[in-house]
Parts: sequence; C-alpha cells; structure tokens
Amino acid sequence: MRTQVAIIGAGPAGLLLSHLLAQGGVSSVVLETRSEEYVAARIRAGILEHSSVELLESAGLGDRIRKEGDHHRGIYLQWPGERHHLDFVNLVGRSVWVYGQTEVQKDLVAARTAETYYDISDTSLHDVSDKPFVTFTDKSGKSQRLDCDVIAGCDGSFGPSRHAVPAAKVFEKTYPYSWFGILADVAPSTDELIYAWHPNGFALHSMRSATVSRLYLQVPNGTDPESWSDDRIWEELATRLGHGQNGWKLTPGPITDKSVLPMRSYVQTPMRHGNLYLAGDAAHIVPPTGAKGLNLAIADVALLSKALIALINEKNPALADRYSDDAQRRVWRCTHFSWWMTTMLHTSGDPFDAELQLSQLRWVANSEAGATGLAENYAGLPIGY
Repeated sequence: MRTQVAIIGAGPAGLLLSHLLAQGGVSSVVLETRSEEYVAARIRAGILEHSSVELLESAGLGDRIRKEGDHHRGIYLQWPGERHHLDFVNLVGRSVWVYGQTEVQKDLVAARTAETYYDISDTSLHDVSDKPFVTFTDKSGKSQRLDCDVIAGCDGSFGPSRHAVPAAKVFEKTYPYSWFGILADVAPSTDELIYAWHPNGFALHSMRSATVSRLYLQVPNGTDPESWSDDRIWEELATRLGHGQNGWKLTPGPITDKSVLPMRSYVQTPMRHGNLYLAGDAAHIVPPTGAKGLNLAIADVALLSKALIALINEKNPALADRYSDDAQRRVWRCTHFSWWMTTMLHTSGDPFDAELQLSQLRWVANSEAGATGLAENYAGLPIGY
C-alpha cells in the first residue's frame, strides 16, 4: 500500500488530521491498535476551548456542538465559605463548550474519508529520516506494509511513535495525588463547572450532558476505586463542594463509572524527526485540571495539517521545518497553566502551602488582572499562538 501521510492513531488527533488533510487534497491512511468500538467509547476530555470550536466549525464539524453541546461562559472557583463566578466572556470575550471527547470522536468518524485499519498489531515505523514506511499486522493476521511520504504520530503516550524520535529530550513531573473520577446518571447540580479547594482535597463538579454529571475527588496515588462505596463518594463530594453553603445542594444519583487517573506533566522535544511528526499525547501530557489535553491535540493538528499540505502539495518545507518550535510554544504555555491550576487547588497537607493557595485563590477571584489571566488561558489562546 501507499499513501502520502500514514497516521498512527485513530483518536481525535489522528482522525481530525486525516480530515483536514483530505480537505487540502492530501491522502492519508489511519492505523489503530484498538477496536473502533473501544476508541469511540473512551471517556476522556469534556471541555472544548473557543479556538477548538472555531477550528472544528471551519472544518465542517461544528453542527452537533452548537446543537447538543453545552455553552459555558465561565467557571466557579470555591473554597470553604466562598464561591466566585469568573465570567470568561466578560473578561476576555471567549467561552468554552462542554462536549465530550466521545462526541468529537463520533463527529470525526461520521465525516471520515481516509481508509482506517483498526485492531492492528506489531506496528513498527521504519526509515523515518528518508523514505518512511510502516509495517503492521492487520486484524486478519496478514502482514502489511504502508509506504508514505510522511508519518504522523497521533498514537498517545503508549504508541510507538514517540520512541522513534532518537535522543529526544523529555521533561516530566509526577504529582503526589490522583483524580478519582465518577460518572453519574443525574442532572448536574450546577450551571457552570465548580473548582473547589478544600482541606480534605480538591473536588470538581463537571458535566457531560443535561442528565449526566462528571465529578472528581483528589485522592492519594494508588487508590483503588472499588475501596470507595457510592455513599462515601457522595458524602465526600458534598463536603468538598459545599453542600448547604448559601443554600446550594449537591444531588446524588446512580454512579455508572469509577476510575482513578494519575496526574503528570510530560513534554518531549523535538516533535519532529525527519519525516516523522508527533501530535497530541504522543508528544505531551498535562494534568486535566486546566482542561488542555484534547485542546492541545487539536491545536497541534491545526498547525501540522497546514505544514504537511504546504510540504506535499507545494513542496514548501517552511511550515514543516517550524512545526515543532511553533507547537511547543503553546505546549509550554498550556503545561504551565495546567501546573498552576493544579498546584493552586490540590492540597499537600502542609499548612504553609494551604495559606499560599488560599491567598492565590482570593487574588484570582477578586482581582480583574488575576481573573483575566485565568480566563485567557482556560478559554484558550488563538490557534497559532
């Protein structure tokens, strides 16, 4: 087989890249180790930045976001006795949308034009510095070879692409706590996301739809989700989120999913080696506190698609040569913001840290400059920043 761009990974980054390339007249083939059903059902990010929605709309993928997504003007910041609303639209003229990664995936699958191979194994990248090709075993057990001009690694942190960049420099931080996430079949108890600092640990009230709530608790690393009963979960959420504070109530409901997510920051540079380009989690991971993971992948793909279209169709390498540097400016900005949000809201058990966090929260909530900085980063900087 032959194509112009071999895309490793059929998640949102890989499928969006194939879609944008097709609109620019560049052919691609997408390779994925998981089943299509598994990829479609993965519960991941739920917040889309202003710029991400603009890009998806410009690519013809925005209809369901506008019809079924939940438009949010801002968030609540909370600590015991206080809750403050930050209105992003008033502060920076930009907003966010609650629209789950599963829904983005559905839209991309429905619009897919590239040939996609699921359930493959033994994926290996070859000769990425000169004439690249990919070998793999398809789901029937047949060995395949895919020749291409370029390989795009959109295969996340466990795929082969990031390891095909020799002598890469890695920056990594592991946080001393995790997120205990639950999905519950109950209407959200809030109109906007609540980010809550509490002496017991951080809590977040998010949502997936008008009938499904997504909630998180800070827990120690290594926590077994089955060690928490449903009653204990709701009691702790009520405590940390301020049930009864100024008349607000948390409504419990049936819990349908429990999972524990370790928190870490990871950046690998460069994001290009020869004819191999990395995008999304293959090159960087951020803690979910700042809602940047999926949005960073979309921003990467926006840059990469333009670079590859210019490289392949116009034989102009300028954007491709700058891709890694251009992408990493936003990567480091978002990595810093995610670290800042995480360290401001998660307790360490140190009373000194707690007082610093509360001071920071008061400043953000009561200072226009502080609130604007958070709003600008959370709602998202323009693509290409």
